[in-house]
Amino acid sequence: MWCIPPKQNAEFAAHMEDILAVYSREYDEDYPVVCMDEKPFQLLDDRYAPIPMNQTNHKLKYDCEYERKGTCSIFMFTEPLAGWRNTMALPQRTKTDWAHRIKWLLDEQYPTVKKVILVMDNLNTHKISSLYETFTPDDAFRLAQKLEIHYTPKHGSWLNIAELELSALTIQCLADRRIPSITKLNDDLLAWHTIRNSTQKGVDWHFTTNDARIKLKRLYPIVKI
Repeated sequence: MWCIPPKQNAEFAAHMEDILAVYSREYDEDYPVVCMDEKPFQLLDDRYAPIPMNQTNHKLKYDCEYERKGTCSIFMFTEPLAGWRNTMALPQRTKTDWAHRIKWLLDEQYPTVKKVILVMDNLNTHKISSLYETFTPDDAFRLAQKLEIHYTPKHGSWLNIAELELSALTIQCLADRRIPSITKLNDDLLAWHTIRNSTQKGVDWHFTTNDARIKLKRLYPIVKI
């Protein structure tokens, strides 16, 4: 959620400072900091074919009626300091789906690194146990040993840079469009992140722990010494 929790929330403060400490690390290609998040998406199709307008504005006139074609989940991975992101839609967002995306991340995107520093929310599928429910013990352990996981606080999705990338994706690629199938959606997602990777720089995160202790002082418990 994009909101701030009630006052004097020690759990929020602890997770927030942990994430901010991760973002303050120097770039290290052996220990890349990767953020991940998921976004539900409604597939829609036109009930009636759009009508071409005049040749001046080249727009289409759409009917307000549409057909629902089911839902899916968009997985987002991004390495902010490297200016890299990847998106892919899957029919579901189960433990197995998450585990297979993590295997793809570690074995295909970062096969030679020592460890991936992974920032994500504490969803019930985002657990090391999901690897063991999907792969053999040897493979699950191998993958788990390449992860250093840091969870964002509850009500603190704004601390996940992958959430910012999902917002950009929505505005630049998904808004005001009807996409009827996962195949079409994945084609569009591939085009979006390919262009964004080639034209966008990395994210320059400025909000620090010192800033948080001043600007979000009310979130910290009052400690009497």
